[in-house]
Amino acid sequence: MRHLLSLTPRPAPARATASLLALGALATALLAACGSSAPSSASRSALLGTAMHQQCTSVADVLSDGPDPDADPVGYAQAQVLPLQQLKISDAKLSTAVKSLASAYQAYSGSTGGAKTTAAAQVSTSEAAVNAICPGAAN
Repeated sequence: MRHLLSLTPRPAPARATASLLALGALATALLAACGSSAPSSASRSALLGTAMHQQCTSVADVLSDGPDPDADPVGYAQAQVLPLQQLKISDAKLSTAVKSLASAYQAYSGSTGGAKTTAAAQVSTSEAAVNAICPGAAN
């Protein structure tokens, strides 16, 4: 009977050591994943910018879409009204400026004759107000 027991293969020491190392690495990775926390507000701000910066980026993104404003000013104005109105902006001053710009675009796209000149001036004033808060957003 002694003979049968000696024929049972034993794991090689190198294979056993490699298995233990792999198991240890897996345990370390799992513990590291469990121990990580959500990013702090400081690191989140570093990644995404401040709330105001994010809102300014949203305004700039909306205004960069649509027809070319130089080639089709009326179509561009029409294309901006609804997206600007749908923006969720928490800053009161920026929110007012964006709503004013949306209204100015709406007035411009619906005006004719001499009223178009007045509406164009209103658009310029509203764009300047947005740019004063978010530099370059309405360019």
